[in-house]
Amino acid sequence: MTSQVSSPAEQAEPADQQSGRMPAGGQRAADGGKEVRRLDRVIIRFAGDSGDGMQLTGDRFTSETASFGNDLSTLPNFPAEIRAPAGTLPGVSSFQLHFADHDILTPGDAPNVLVAMNPAALKANLPDVPRGAEIIVNTDEFTKRPMAKVGYDQSPLEDGSLDGYQVHPVPLTTLTIEALKEFGLSRKEAERSKNMFALGLLSWMYHRPTESTEKFLRQKFAKKPQIAEANVAAFRAGWNFGETTEDFAVSYEVAPATTAFPTGTYRNISGNLALSYGLIAASRQA
Repeated sequence: MTSQVSSPAEQAEPADQQSGRMPAGGQRAADGGKEVRRLDRVIIRFAGDSGDGMQLTGDRFTSETASFGNDLSTLPNFPAEIRAPAGTLPGVSSFQLHFADHDILTPGDAPNVLVAMNPAALKANLPDVPRGAEIIVNTDEFTKRPMAKVGYDQSPLEDGSLDGYQVHPVPLTTLTIEALKEFGLSRKEAERSKNMFALGLLSWMYHRPTESTEKFLRQKFAKKPQIAEANVAAFRAGWNFGETTEDFAVSYEVAPATTAFPTGTYRNISGNLALSYGLIAASRQA
């Protein structure tokens, strides 16, 4: 596994910042009337099937967070190279991101927010989620067959087992397909963009920049302009959903880590790239 950091880390995290919440009063009203709360740090985990694009989603959220100026550390969790059957626990892929307005050292332990794309993602990751945390679930996947694959006799969204959490039921698949109707894509093709809808929603929720992600999508799918624009549309639809739905009454701000590091140029780097640079530097010095 690799981790990414936006800047060098030289000091331990203060013990009094474990909750990730600002003291009471650290909030204000947004222009649209929704409440905006200020946090000093957040841990988000995107989780879904190995084909749901969780690594891409996490990578894009990471890039926007780094450009915003937060310090960060990530923990991608890849499934086995031989892909397990869709919707099963061994096939779950996740990406965890810890970002803050101060110097941090680790990708964190307990996520403040879990985005679960299916029942397997929820069941595999729920033990790590502390009570009171926010869980965003794709309700379209909580049907009889997917739940049976992971041993749910009845929906955890209805049996009271999630009462201790702040659950946001969102029909991600349905909303994505509806947002992409004008592109003339098949249902299967449109469904693939649901990760971008989730990314747009989380980008709104934490006030992340969006321009670089739209530029990235157009470059990534440059040979398929229709797919590129569909992904951009899904991304924007997720942002707009957060802005307009009553279920998300609060968004959050995590200020740039300007006081933790001197002004300068910092690199968003993976563990593999850092190792490669180290080997090159060692060979030159030798």
